[in-house]
Amino acid sequence: MTDLTETLRGIVGNAHMFTEERDTARFRKGFRFGNGPVLAVVEPGNLVEQWRVLKACHAAGVIIIPQASNTGLTGGSTPDGADYDRPIVIVSTSRMAKIHLIEEGRQVVCLPGATLFQLEQALRPLKREPHSVIGSSCLGASVFGGIANNSGGALIRRGPAFTQLTLYARVNETGGIELINHLGVQLGNDPETMLAKLEAGTFSATDIEHPEGRAASDPDYAEHIRKIDAPTPARFNADPRRLYESAGSAGKVMMFAVRLDTFPSDARNAVFYIGTNNPDELTQIRRHILGNFGSLPVAGEYIHRDAFNIAEIYGKDTFIAIEKLGTDRLPRLFSWKAKFDGFISRFGIFPESLGDKLMQAASRLFPQHLPKRMLDYRDKYEHHLLLKMAGDGIEEARAYLGTIFPSADGNFFECTAEEGSKAFLHRFAVAGAAVRYRTMHAQEVSDIVALDIALRRDDRDWVEHLPRQIEEPILHKLYYGHFFCHVFHQDYVVAKGHDPIEIEHKMWQLLDTRGAEYPAEHNVGHLYYAKPDLAAHYRALDPCNCFNPGIGKTSKLYCWGEDQQT
Repeated sequence: MTDLTETLRGIVGNAHMFTEERDTARFRKGFRFGNGPVLAVVEPGNLVEQWRVLKACHAAGVIIIPQASNTGLTGGSTPDGADYDRPIVIVSTSRMAKIHLIEEGRQVVCLPGATLFQLEQALRPLKREPHSVIGSSCLGASVFGGIANNSGGALIRRGPAFTQLTLYARVNETGGIELINHLGVQLGNDPETMLAKLEAGTFSATDIEHPEGRAASDPDYAEHIRKIDAPTPARFNADPRRLYESAGSAGKVMMFAVRLDTFPSDARNAVFYIGTNNPDELTQIRRHILGNFGSLPVAGEYIHRDAFNIAEIYGKDTFIAIEKLGTDRLPRLFSWKAKFDGFISRFGIFPESLGDKLMQAASRLFPQHLPKRMLDYRDKYEHHLLLKMAGDGIEEARAYLGTIFPSADGNFFECTAEEGSKAFLHRFAVAGAAVRYRTMHAQEVSDIVALDIALRRDDRDWVEHLPRQIEEPILHKLYYGHFFCHVFHQDYVVAKGHDPIEIEHKMWQLLDTRGAEYPAEHNVGHLYYAKPDLAAHYRALDPCNCFNPGIGKTSKLYCWGEDQQT
């Protein structure tokens, strides 16, 4: 494979081609799961380079794994083990982070490396917003990752990330590479000319088309979520309603661009902080608001007290970094930390994850970062709901909450602007807290079981009760998520000497009996079997299994096996 590595080096340059184990580690090791050897990691600097890398890898017959931010829970953008039948090349798209505003900002065209941070920043001067903000279970999430995985995000009115307008390449049934332009932008016919034109943004308003029947966001979710007595989840990764070409593709094609709707910013909003020791009170709030309010909430985020407490300590540096540096600088900080860890690992004398340990130590130098009223509610109440309303919904919520609280079990307060901002920032800091806890307590922790589940819309018994034999090996349980969508992230810190995979499989059985779907917002990765609709989608996109084989527990061999499990 020397010829391939030299070809790739010639395309992207020596500084963006990695073959040494220490240099590839931050790309081939997943945020929470997944790791394995690779032939190379390549970082194209533009779309033409990305196309040439794809062609070179395909000609050499290697496995291609596209990777954006590498923030998934299930290892979907990394290898899994060393039992592949061909060498692997990871194509990291993070350098190609351009965003083109079109239709006076009502839509955007995002290139492969664009993040939610960047998109939010680009739209802010126009008083518009993207479909989602930050990342609900990880920080630094990419725009492409949301589309490829049907991720939902925290913003209730907008639903999961979805579009039918994309530019992507696939390997077809005859083994040839096709560049498919369903972006709704006229770019010509020659692939490199098309990609160069798109990269430069030299297309005109007359080149932009509006294909009939193709959407750039989920048009039905606002009504879909209001069906509170439906016996199915509101949204999940394998939902056949939202599997369309690049949407739900999970790296089984090479995506070059996506076109998305944007949304007007709310002129007026308010955050209500609700605490209770009776989860039925939160069920009542959810069902009443979705069933009766004229205005849907902007967001409704749930945090269990145990997650609150772990994040207070192990998410503090993330909280402070976002608050002091801003979301736009955070990806650069994470990149520096990853490079620092990679550099010092060469010497073999420093502890593993030294960057995380230094950041954790530094966080102790800062004073208490959470508002007093939040801390008081933490002490009083087990269950916390952050309810954000806008416009007329503010008065609706204020009046309604005033009729049910204070109660024997709970209460609420309306946040100041600072309290509201810090409450949601703390919720997002929860996302990485379990990973940091594992790093700091490596001698006690076997690993993390990270579940990402969608409960039925009519499920009133949403609080999990684990059997004793499952719960005994668990040191900590962190529950948090998108309460009104009934999508929960559940992190279990498993004690040394116990098998996290075995525990997770037992949990799957419990979820199946409840009619839950999983994963909800991340792809099936290497942890879950792809259900029939999703497996069929993968086969249609990648009939020769050139991209990311093994995802969805599918065959790692070159051709799809007839006996593969789905």
